[in-house]
Parts: sequence; structure tokens; C-alpha cells
Amino acid sequence: MLKRILLALAVVFVVVLVAFFALAPAYVERSMNPVTMPEEGWPVSEEARALHRQLVINDWHADSLLWDRDLLTRVDRGHTDVPRLLDGNMAVQVFTTVTKSPRGQNYDQNSAASGDNITPLFVGQLRPPKAWFSLYERALVQAEALEDAARRAPHQLRIIRTQGDLAQLLAARAGGQRVLGAILGSEGGHPLEGDLDKLDGLYDAGFRLMGLTHFFDNELGGSLHGEGGSGAGLSDFGRQVIDRMMQLGMIIDLTHAAPQMVEDVLAIPGARPVLSHTGISSHCPGPRNLDDDMMARIAQAGGLIGIGYWSDVVCGRTPADVAEAIAAAIEVVGEDHVSLGSDWDGSVDAPFDAAHLPALTQALMDRGLSDSQIAKVMGGNMMAYLAETLPQR
Repeated sequence: MLKRILLALAVVFVVVLVAFFALAPAYVERSMNPVTMPEEGWPVSEEARALHRQLVINDWHADSLLWDRDLLTRVDRGHTDVPRLLDGNMAVQVFTTVTKSPRGQNYDQNSAASGDNITPLFVGQLRPPKAWFSLYERALVQAEALEDAARRAPHQLRIIRTQGDLAQLLAARAGGQRVLGAILGSEGGHPLEGDLDKLDGLYDAGFRLMGLTHFFDNELGGSLHGEGGSGAGLSDFGRQVIDRMMQLGMIIDLTHAAPQMVEDVLAIPGARPVLSHTGISSHCPGPRNLDDDMMARIAQAGGLIGIGYWSDVVCGRTPADVAEAIAAAIEVVGEDHVSLGSDWDGSVDAPFDAAHLPALTQALMDRGLSDSQIAKVMGGNMMAYLAETLPQR
């Protein structure tokens, strides 16, 4: 009798454990990445849909790889997957790897020594054990997931590493193929773990963009949300990383960088950094958005500003609020330096998912932007930047 009871308890335990690992990560993702779109969707005119179909659309930032789901499969949670991105007419999406997030994360001040939110997520998702306690391996595991998806469905997804890859993608799309280009990026430089050789390892794995910091100071320098404040600039190691990134042709992303770090990068001859996902301070004041003068100087250096979609940076939850932030960005940096930086699947809210991106085209038309301006913002500016800055081969 006792053996039967113990066996039954063991079976119940296994069932509960399997259910936890199967359902808990999806529950967390669903709660962390809400879509604030009304059930019937945002109204989009036929005129807006026609314009949207003609656009070459690019986006600087999505954290979808963090959630360990097959990007080739359409799901009813989060903001993106390949089918929804193709429905939204996306041409190129930057997928960033998230490797560390401090416990109690906030926009004001975080410690690198505080607990990490990503470790239990990786364990709960049953990611490879090598990635449980190594930030570098976490980045590589997420990169491998994207590589695997592209290998299984090359007609739907291609990884972009060079200018030639980009040209081939555009030619395929111009010929009628529904295919998405994916660029790998890293949310912060901490996966290097203080080792410059690991930058080459990331490059060889396909990474072509890297943020310098995320929500905490790291070996490269100061975060906008770290303990060092605005006085924390590039460290000596950070300067070595920048030099090597420029040699490799990797894109420098200053999102989450402390103001002094931004100043230090802008002082480096030839640096052409981007802000991949942000808002405009004069439009939406807050600790997440750098001041307008710094935005303008990034643009003057030949960089781009990617406007995010979530309420903390655009001060609203509708496509019109995102369009207003884009219009404000044009006022600050000019129409040739504004692009999209959704932060989809980045533990943020969004007024629409990737499939409903035409709602933004409608909002930009309603805001009074010309077709030419809309084409630039929705992808033309980013495409021109990538064609000039990606490695030639």
C-alpha cells in the first residue's frame, strides 16, 4: 500500500513539474509583454494599407530570443514571431540577446551585484546548462536558436551578416518572396565577461550590433541606470571594445549608456553610433530618455535614433502616441535620422504586435507626415545606414 502511495505521489510530482516547465515561462512572457490594442484592432484605411505594402520596413530592437519559443511558429502572446513580422511587412528585424537583468530593475539606479532575473528564466525554460551561469554562453545559445530557425526555413528567415546578404534579401523581396532578414545584436556588453577575445566570438556567431551597457554598470563603463551616474564613462576596456567593434564593422548601440559614456563614444573619430530603442525627452520627459541635445549630436555623427513603442518612452499607449514621438524626433534630429526601435518582447507594453504594424503607418499619415517621410522613418533611413555600415563580406 505504501509503495502505491509513494508511486502515486511521485507521478503527481512529475506531472506538476512538467506542467511548471511547460506553462510557467509562457505565463511570465504573456504577463511581461502585453499588447494594449483594442480587441477589434486599430482602424486602418485602405490608403494606409496600400502605402504600408510599398514600404521597406526595418526595426532596431526585439528581445524575442529571450523567451525560448520557435520564432517560426505563430503564437498568441508577446509581440513578434516570424509569421507576424511577415504579416506586418517587416524586411529586417534586429533580434537582441538579453543575458542579465538585475533584480528590482528600475530606470533610476541598479547594482550589478544584485540578483539576476535571467538565471531563473533560463533554468525554468530548460535552456542548456552551459548557459545557466555564463553570460557569454547565454548570448550564444540565443544566437544558435535564431541560426537554427533560419536553417529550417530559409525561405522565410535569413540572417544578415554582410552588405551582400542585405542586397540579396532586398532582391528576393523585390521579386515577391515573403522573407525576413534578421540581424543579431547584444543587449549590453556584459556577455564579454571582461574578455576582448569574446567579442570576436560573438562576431563569428553572427552578432553585428552590440549595446555597451544595459540596466547596470559593467566592465565597459557606466549605465544610464547604474550606480555610477552620469559621470561614469568608457573604461579602458570599453575603449578597447569600441576600437575592435569599429575594426570589425559592428554597430555601436548607445541605448542605456550613461551620458558620459555617450560623450566618450562621440569623441572617438569615425564612431557612428545608434540609439536603438528610446523616446524623445522634450516629448516624454523621464529617466529613460536622453536629453535632446545628446540625441542631436548622435545624429550629427551619422547615427540613427530608433523610437520605441512602449508607454514609458512615448507617454501613451496608442499608435498616435508613437507617431507623436516620431514627429518629435524629426523636430530634434531631422527626418533622415529617425527610425523604428520597438523593443518588442522586451518586457514592455506595446499598442500593437508585429502583425498590426500598419496601424503605425496610419498614425503617421494622420499626424501629417508625407509619404516620403514615412518611408524614411519606417525603414529607409535604417536600410541606408545598414548598407553603409555592415561588413562588406
